[in-house]
Amino acid sequence: MGNADNRTKRSVMTIDNYIGGFWKEPASGKRMSNLNPARRSEVVGLVPDSELGDLNEAVEAAEAARRAWRKLTGAQRGALLYKAADLLESRMDEIGRTMTREMGKTLGEAKGETARGAAILRYYAGEGMRPVGDVIPSTDSEALMFTTRMPLGVVGVISPWNFPVAIPVWKMAPALIYGNTVVWKPAAETAVTAALVTACFHEAGFPAGVVNMVVGEGALIGQGIAEHPGIHGITFTGSGNVGKRVGLIALARGAKYQLEMGGKNPVIVAADADLDLAVDATISGGLRSTGQKCTATSRVIVVRDVYETFKAKLAEKVKALRVGDGLEAETWLGPCASEKQYETVLRYIRIGVEEGAELLFGGRRPEDPALAEGFYVTPAVFDRVKPSMTIAREEIFGPVLALIEAADLEEAIAIANDTEFGLSASLYTRDIGSALTFIQEMEAGMVRVNAETAGVELQAPFGGMKASSSYSREQGQAAIEFYTSVKTVFVKP
Repeated sequence: MGNADNRTKRSVMTIDNYIGGFWKEPASGKRMSNLNPARRSEVVGLVPDSELGDLNEAVEAAEAARRAWRKLTGAQRGALLYKAADLLESRMDEIGRTMTREMGKTLGEAKGETARGAAILRYYAGEGMRPVGDVIPSTDSEALMFTTRMPLGVVGVISPWNFPVAIPVWKMAPALIYGNTVVWKPAAETAVTAALVTACFHEAGFPAGVVNMVVGEGALIGQGIAEHPGIHGITFTGSGNVGKRVGLIALARGAKYQLEMGGKNPVIVAADADLDLAVDATISGGLRSTGQKCTATSRVIVVRDVYETFKAKLAEKVKALRVGDGLEAETWLGPCASEKQYETVLRYIRIGVEEGAELLFGGRRPEDPALAEGFYVTPAVFDRVKPSMTIAREEIFGPVLALIEAADLEEAIAIANDTEFGLSASLYTRDIGSALTFIQEMEAGMVRVNAETAGVELQAPFGGMKASSSYSREQGQAAIEFYTSVKTVFVKP
């Protein structure tokens, strides 16, 4: 992985690519510095600035390994996933601490994400023993007809920085259990964390070339994965603009692709809602991980009858949140993950004010001088937001909540649907009729009643509608649809 002692709390870790079962320096010899967003003077790691030659080598290794890997039984592949899960779980503290230092989320969230990664690996390890086809009646009485599934081959995984363990694991685990080999491009911003995850696959005994990791700029390595003729399927999570380019490139050369690209997720608070429950869920869903989730609550659409009461309760609780270094136990909200993301959040807050929304609270750098070196923003709550405003339409990916008033539930659902996105949405109500109407009318891939928008369970399909997704689904048993192709078999004596 590198020469640094990665067990040291404040060490600078030097990370290599992982290709064909070996840790390899980038061919260019160039590296990028990953900084701690809580204190920008602290270098967390030196990570590869790879070139296309490194990617080509990884694809060749994956191609060389895929036939032998495919021939293993599901149980044999699952046994290795179980070993990787045990290793990931045993290193939860180390990986969680590294994640917090590298992208800022609180240590509790980072350790929880690592535990989730282990759970995902175990879930898909069990999938190795599940049926993969059906027997189908034939019109020929002497024939046997059935379906089975074949792996795609080499799968390119492009993952983001906001969930550097859970998202790549929920992509790689099904790819591997169904017999594919993997070339993974993690976000360079969280490549140290990615290397610790990769080390778990290595030490679990995965055959050389089955899992490969190449770190580099997205414009070069990410696009290289999309364009590479040796990669048969691409699974991507990231921004909409990049995702669309990945999809177009893959489509042009006939590769299978899967895109998850963000959201502008609403929570609707009905007149009969439990307001305390709705406030807590809005804060948790919108502001945990500093709002840097594709499923984060962004628009808070409240029916007029309870708008002022809800607003007062929300503002009171948001003001009490402690902003600080994610490694400190008292911290509720860490920094933005990078200077770029920090500037993006501040720009949207300025736009909100300029367009006439009222900034009730936050949206500024904390006054504490101890936080001056980090990319901190106090959580922002906007009042008097109109559905046409920029902060109500564009994904901010930061700790910003936009309060929108609706006359009734019907108007609230209409406002919620008035967006290019369709990932997640939630409703708070005590009325079953309102819940059923919301479930039927809401244009989102995931709808939740009396639960926050950001909750996702690993055994359930994950994905959105409209511009949020390519309409494919990740996680759960639905993942088999992307990572395999159906083969229909007809046998006659």
